[in-house]
Amino acid sequence: MDNIEKILSFIVEVEKLKNVHRQTKPVGLERFENSAEHSWHVCLTALMLKDYANDEIDINRVIKMLLIHDLGEIDAGDTIVYKSETHDVKAQETAGINRILSTLPGEMSKEFLELWYEFENGETADARFAKAIDRVTPLLHNIHGGGHSWKTHGITKEQVFSVNQRIEKGSKELWSVMRNKLEDAVNAGILE
Repeated sequence: MDNIEKILSFIVEVEKLKNVHRQTKPVGLERFENSAEHSWHVCLTALMLKDYANDEIDINRVIKMLLIHDLGEIDAGDTIVYKSETHDVKAQETAGINRILSTLPGEMSKEFLELWYEFENGETADARFAKAIDRVTPLLHNIHGGGHSWKTHGITKEQVFSVNQRIEKGSKELWSVMRNKLEDAVNAGILE
């Protein structure tokens, strides 16, 4: 019963992810996406695009990674990806994920912490694909939303291409399609 209580407490704690607002707006909406919506959206995206991974992947592990990858934002908040690679942001996210996942029962806590670190390191086929998928939906939000986040934060074409080229590590085919969409966004004046 104690393990069930710990899991239920975790479930209540992660509800807070619904109140972490991201830097992009869902397609067709004027409000900002929350991180819980993002987690659901990237999981569905991964499931739909799993056959385009460069390497053989375990989609169940990928989905687990994507479900937990932003839980540290409960403590750290969301930072636009083009500015999120700073030591302070990563340290806050790491502390947050450790705090949140440590509330789970022993082996479960260990499993999900290892998955989170695997995702962050991006070295396995599962993690490379998960990280690639994590980049797709914010791009689609901007492409289909007039570049709202890029313009608000003064993000350049060079930054967008540089940061998002990592999609290629998980799926060359997906990066080819997304690169074309980004070029179209440049030509349309959405991305400068």
